[in-house]
Amino acid sequence: MSISPSQIHPGATSVSPLGRPFHVTIQPPGSKSQTNRYLMLAALSSGISTLQGPLRALDTDLFMNALDAMGIAVTRAESSVQVNTPTSRFAGGVSVSLGDGGTPTRFLMALATLARRPVTIDGSARMRERPIAEGVELLRALGASVTYVEAEGRLPVRVGGGTPPRGGKVEVGRTASSQFVSAILLLGPRLERGVDLFVTGESLTTPSYVELTLDAMRSWGVQFEVCRDNQGRLTRITVPPAPLSPCTRSIEPDASSAVYFLGAAAIVRDARITIAGLPRLSTQPDAACLRALISMGAHEWSSPRGMGLEGTAQLNGVDLDGSHWPDGALCVAAVASMAKGRTRIRGLETLKVKESNRIQVLAEEFAKIGTHVETTDHSIVIDPERSSPRPGVIDPRGDHRIAMTFAVLALARPGISIADPQCVAKSYPTFWTDFARLAEPQAV
Repeated sequence: MSISPSQIHPGATSVSPLGRPFHVTIQPPGSKSQTNRYLMLAALSSGISTLQGPLRALDTDLFMNALDAMGIAVTRAESSVQVNTPTSRFAGGVSVSLGDGGTPTRFLMALATLARRPVTIDGSARMRERPIAEGVELLRALGASVTYVEAEGRLPVRVGGGTPPRGGKVEVGRTASSQFVSAILLLGPRLERGVDLFVTGESLTTPSYVELTLDAMRSWGVQFEVCRDNQGRLTRITVPPAPLSPCTRSIEPDASSAVYFLGAAAIVRDARITIAGLPRLSTQPDAACLRALISMGAHEWSSPRGMGLEGTAQLNGVDLDGSHWPDGALCVAAVASMAKGRTRIRGLETLKVKESNRIQVLAEEFAKIGTHVETTDHSIVIDPERSSPRPGVIDPRGDHRIAMTFAVLALARPGISIADPQCVAKSYPTFWTDFARLAEPQAV
């Protein structure tokens, strides 16, 4: 394998297939999901909190910049971040942009309801297209002041100032994003009446990320009560008011970033990858992609260093429910294109409102390189037996996960180049450096 600037397409990165297996240990950067949740909890806790091993990437850096601007001091060191939250209400009175960051935007909307002066929150052109109306209505139901600056239901919004929300009962059905639910649960302890959230539908959207939020809250010492139905699905979450104390917390390597290396091992026979520091039973939703790849025929192998996977002679098509790991489903789909038989991945309805319409973009880019796919609003079917592989330049539409997904596929399919390779900086600034290690002989 080699990774180099494309000689034919300026600005693109060319990835050539690997001619041999690799045995590599990789430690991805800190979990984006955990970093965002712990930043939010630190910002809600009076005093100095320390996060060890947080993700330093575009999404999280913009979130930290916004906290700083609002009056919550953030000090960044080489491998840690300190968050110093004032004991009184933080100032606000600023305009901030979170770029493409969906989670930081929704979290900051909730946090800004506590500011003394209004905070105007904006984002990229794509973020202005992504839905926020449900989150606005949830915050208003808690008593928050939120107004649209331009278009109804879209960024920018003006939040907070005046009397903070009192909290209370809210009802949530199927939403466009579980990030809204996580945001108000995290805010709950700081509200006079807390938050009493009732799930009115059969299930929350992407409940695995709400469970991750509850796990972060539990780790921070936040008290809450959970009710579930007889299938274990969340039906009610009650977060009472309580002061939050500052904490020091360590952040796991990012499971969503690890998926690309697990996928690489799955499609290269006899390759072996170890994800250092990522436990097999991690509560990060995308850690479940390990089991998805094993169901296709890859082999798990245990390592004291962390999660591991080994490639085999043949992968088989399967039927998968990706509703708990929608981001990781992109890479699983790429692996499936190298399997024998059809693969269907269901439960992907949230992908159309991500950094790109990921189902649509995935289908268009697969078609460009001759991979046969069929899609609905919530699923994708990959059929290798009806495919006619050909070279192509992938346009990720600025979406980091699309770029990394097709980089993995390029390990087994010749002629693939990735346009706008630097879009990976959103979540994994060192991706290409780490990816190049797969070509090193017996790297450990």
